[in-house]
Amino acid sequence: MTLRSKPLATWVIRYLRSLRRYFFGRQDYSSKMSKELNFYRACENVHDLPEIFHYWSNKYLVPKFKPFGFSNPQEFFCLYMKKACVEDKNSVCRFVSIGSGNCDNEVDLVKRLLTSKMDNFTLECLDINAEMLERGKVLAQKHKVLNHMRFSLSDINYWKPNQKYKVVIVNQALHHFLELELLFKKIYQVLDTRGYFIADDIIGRNGHMRWPEAYGVLSELWKELPETYKYNHQLKRLEIEYENWDCSTEGFEGIRSQDILPLLIETFHFDFFIAFANVIDVFVDRCFGHNFNPNHKWDCNFIDKVHAIDEKYIESGILKPTHMMAAMTKTQFQPMKIYKHLSPKYCVRS
Repeated sequence: MTLRSKPLATWVIRYLRSLRRYFFGRQDYSSKMSKELNFYRACENVHDLPEIFHYWSNKYLVPKFKPFGFSNPQEFFCLYMKKACVEDKNSVCRFVSIGSGNCDNEVDLVKRLLTSKMDNFTLECLDINAEMLERGKVLAQKHKVLNHMRFSLSDINYWKPNQKYKVVIVNQALHHFLELELLFKKIYQVLDTRGYFIADDIIGRNGHMRWPEAYGVLSELWKELPETYKYNHQLKRLEIEYENWDCSTEGFEGIRSQDILPLLIETFHFDFFIAFANVIDVFVDRCFGHNFNPNHKWDCNFIDKVHAIDEKYIESGILKPTHMMAAMTKTQFQPMKIYKHLSPKYCVRS
């Protein structure tokens, strides 16, 4: 089985881009990688989201997810891992999580599977940061799940797996990879014939910027905010006018977010796909989300309003979603499951 065919022009464009990155970006790559490693070396909690995010996700995302059999990303991942364990109950199913970081999500997944009486599996954590993997080992030992876990230190560029995996997981890590083409090629190669590549990730504009159409909507909403709501907690500055800042200039955050979905469509088949959110990101994420209090009526009403605008514009095609959860395969086993009419192709911004 080979990768799905692409037009020749697409291959040429990808090749030229790779040459440009190779000849002009190696020093920049090394510098960004050093900053990334140093940041996460000291970062023990990489999942700290504002309270207003949970208000929004519980009120609006959970009802989207439940008809598909899950309520959150961890349950989504478990759904496919359990499926693999049941379908191949007489074998040890190999799972791998790429960009696992501290492995806290992975430890939780192992615990969930064992609680569900699934034990015919191993979950490998793959990351480039030795300190984070070491914290993962300690955490796995603490929760008595070390026997079901493996830990591999590698840059994806040099990763040479010698086995097939029933499930490949990437949880909020795709938008940190520069060489997406290489990553997807390797995932395709190591994925079992009837395996699943499952991802929860960001698919908006590079560096988490807003495209012009979204920036226009955001700018109008920004005018409604009191000044105290405009403090950027990550950059430590007040933004009277919202700055459409490119996070990828100093590191790998959102480095090629806008390429993720088009490349996935070129490479894989989709078993499941759900996409959501755009403008709401700015108000519920780490930069400005801490300014909102879910116990204050005005704050909740504002978030409700922004979400309603997002939903209307995304479903009409005016805005494209910035988040996705997807399960992909090498061949199409069954009809793709999607939310409403928001297919992968519909959600790509041309």
